[in-house]
Amino acid sequence: MTRRELDAAAITDPALRAAYTECRRLNARHGRTYFLATRLLPLERRSAVHALYGFARWADDIVDDLDRSRTPDERDRMLKRLEGDLARELRTGGGDEPVVRAVADTAHRYDIDRALFADFLASMRADLTVTDYPTYADLREYMHGSAAVIGLQMLPVLGTVVPREEAAPHAAALGEAFQLTNFLRDVGEDLDRGRVYLPADLLAAHGVDRPLLEWSRRTGRRDPRIHAALVAAEAMIRAVYRTAEPGIAMLDPRVRPCIRTAFTLYGGILDAIASQDYAVLHRRAAVSRLRRAATASAGAVHVLRARRRARGVREAAPADKAPLGRRER
Repeated sequence: MTRRELDAAAITDPALRAAYTECRRLNARHGRTYFLATRLLPLERRSAVHALYGFARWADDIVDDLDRSRTPDERDRMLKRLEGDLARELRTGGGDEPVVRAVADTAHRYDIDRALFADFLASMRADLTVTDYPTYADLREYMHGSAAVIGLQMLPVLGTVVPREEAAPHAAALGEAFQLTNFLRDVGEDLDRGRVYLPADLLAAHGVDRPLLEWSRRTGRRDPRIHAALVAAEAMIRAVYRTAEPGIAMLDPRVRPCIRTAFTLYGGILDAIASQDYAVLHRRAAVSRLRRAATASAGAVHVLRARRRARGVREAAPADKAPLGRRER
C-alpha cells in the first residue's frame, strides 16, 4: 500500500519516498486510531497526512520520552536542532533527517502556512518547563500550538467546499477535541511525567489538586472528588466535539469518511473512559478492536459511495456540454 500511496501522490525521488515511508511507520506505530482512519483517505493524500503526523510525533517523542537520562536542557537543544533543520529544509531543501524532509515537502506541495510549524514547536518547548495550567484559557493557549495547528495544517491537504477560513475554526476545534481526549485518557501517565493537563480551576471546583491525584495514582485508590472532576472534564470535552463537528461537512466529500471515522473513534475513547467509571488514573481506556473495525467498515462504505458520486459527476459532465457540440471523447 505504501508504494501505491507514493505513486498516487507523484512522489518519485527515492530518498523522499523513503522519508515519507518512515513517517507512515511512525503513524502506524503510535497512532492506531488515527492511522486506521487515514486509510480511508484518497490514496494521493495519505502520504501528506503521514508526514504531518510523523513530524508531530517526532517532536512529541523528544519531549515525552520517559528516558530520564535526558535533562530538560538536552531536550531543549534537540527541539532547537529540529526547528533549525525544518527551517533550512523549508528554505533550501537537501536536509538529512527523513521526517523533516517529508514534512517540508508536504508544506511546499500544499502551501501550508510556515507559522503553524513555529507555533507547534513553541508548545512542544513549553512542555519542558510548564507542568500544569491554572485555567482552561491557559490550556487553550497551549493547545493552539500543540493541537489546533495540526487541524489547520491538515485543511489544505484535505480540501474544503467552503472558503478555508470558514472551515478553519472547526478544524482547530477538532484538533483540540482529540488532544483533550488524550489528556483525559492519559491523566495517570502524564502525572508520571510530572504534568497535569486538566485545568486546575476545573479540578479545584471539585476539591481536587495535584497531591490528591498523585495519591490516587500511587495507591490505586479512588476518591469521589476525583470522579466528579473527571466527569466534568468529559462534559467539557464533549462540548468541543460539538463545536468541531459542523466542519466535517465543509470538507471535500471524498475525505469526510476519514475525518468522520476519526471523530467517532476518538469520541469512543470518551465512551470507554465513562464505561470504566473514569478509572484513568489506574488504567488506560481504549476503544475495542471490534468497535474500531466496525467504525472503519462503516467509513469504508461511505468512501465507496463518495467515489461513486464523484465518478457520476465526472461522467455526467461531458453530456452537459452536448448541446454546444463540444462533447469530450
